[in-house]
Amino acid sequence: MGDWTKLLADEKQQPYFQELLHRVAQAREQTTVYPPAADVFNALKLTAPEQVKVVILGQDPYHGPGQAHGLSFSVPDGVKLPPSLRNILKAIQVDYPEQPQPANGDLTRWAKQGVLLLNTVLTVQAGNAHSHANWGWETFTDRVIERLAAEQQGIVFLLWGAHAQKKARLIDGNRHCVLKTVHPSPLSAHRGFFDAHHFRKANDYLVSIGREPIRW
Repeated sequence: MGDWTKLLADEKQQPYFQELLHRVAQAREQTTVYPPAADVFNALKLTAPEQVKVVILGQDPYHGPGQAHGLSFSVPDGVKLPPSLRNILKAIQVDYPEQPQPANGDLTRWAKQGVLLLNTVLTVQAGNAHSHANWGWETFTDRVIERLAAEQQGIVFLLWGAHAQKKARLIDGNRHCVLKTVHPSPLSAHRGFFDAHHFRKANDYLVSIGREPIRW
């Protein structure tokens, strides 16, 4: 996992983390678990800590077949866009109307530019949302956010919905840019997600501190 290994080596020695990995391995023997084991840490594999410009926090992976691949809100090329992702891409069109719609929902292209697409829970049972909540993943991902916020500077944190906004306590708003709005889910997106202009605001902030903007 590149430089995350050094950052989080201590965490992996913790009993809670060993217990968590054991529990997930057992669950894989008994049920279908998403994403595939090789993809669980994709967000960290694709975006090293010193490359992070933007953090987009999701909750837990998609629980439908073929959807989850270790990046929050993203689906592999060829997979139908889930509603939240469709709304995210619509909001980008609001901010950048001249930009063509992407051909697919694979956000690896963002991860490679420094967007950390982190779910707070990294595994889920097929067809059963939030089934691995409170297994220990939240402790691990809180630690990722905390260490990233403490050791890096000038990151934009996009906190969408109440669940993600609870993580603001881990982030020093003087060192970073914290943007909050409703979740892009169809249940809440119409209450301000499209008017929040987070994609343009994120880029404006990055440019203001001399960093390269994201090509959304």
